[in-house]
Amino acid sequence: MQFVITALVVPVILLIVFVVIPAADLFRMSFTDWDGYSKDSSIVGFTNYISMLKNKDLWLSLKNNAVYFVIHFFMIAAELGFAVILTGRLRAAKLYKTMVFMPYIINGVAVAYAFSYFFSPINGAFDAILGVLNLEFLIRNWLSDPKIVNYVLSFVSVWRFSGYHVILFMAALQSIPQDVAEAARVDGANAWQLFKYIQVPGIMLMVDFVLFDNIRGSLQVFDIPFVITSGGPGYASSTFTLYTIKTAFTYSNFGLASTMAVAIMIMIVFIYVIQNKIIHGLILRDRRK
Repeated sequence: MQFVITALVVPVILLIVFVVIPAADLFRMSFTDWDGYSKDSSIVGFTNYISMLKNKDLWLSLKNNAVYFVIHFFMIAAELGFAVILTGRLRAAKLYKTMVFMPYIINGVAVAYAFSYFFSPINGAFDAILGVLNLEFLIRNWLSDPKIVNYVLSFVSVWRFSGYHVILFMAALQSIPQDVAEAARVDGANAWQLFKYIQVPGIMLMVDFVLFDNIRGSLQVFDIPFVITSGGPGYASSTFTLYTIKTAFTYSNFGLASTMAVAIMIMIVFIYVIQNKIIHGLILRDRRK
């Protein structure tokens, strides 16, 4: 018992030092007008929160985050489908697994730079491909058109992160007891019934985690829009995190930036609580059946 308590002391101390205390200090700074370099700061009450809620550019940035969230959300079904296929008896499955996971282990800045050249209107590979296929009428200003730029950046994000989710789903599927699946096959279950009644219920906790990762990732996306478009044109491709960092380091308003950071933490927790209740409700319903 004493060994267990001792083993927990270090993680708890690290949690307090690197999570709890910084979060508390962040919350404190959200009520100040600190500029990031002065020794002193003044308490401004809820002025930063009111200013944040009235900021139209920030709301536009949050709307852009929603594009990432929706596209990644609908991709989860495809990611799960790929995971099911790759866990089956597929030739060259190891090669496909490596190809799927490779984009995730590449540096995010490198990925962003590569796609900025890929979609470049000057000698961009994507426009060249469309030209070869006689689809010139589809050519657009992919990174400067406010109507499509967020969808292009979301595609880059999906290309980079989907492999990570596929690997997570594969790990969860492989943890399902094989005797359960074999018993279902013996009883005459086809592939769809096996997927619906055995595989999906068996990995609902992993589905819950992937959905949470989607919420967190879509609200905190930064490197792809920052490197490719810098949030432009204007604020058309800006995201909540990108706007927060610009507020802190470009406009030297760390108080308002801290307010935005607190807001994003609250949004992540709030959305996750709702999602968690829905997922656990589905799990309980399946168990009752």
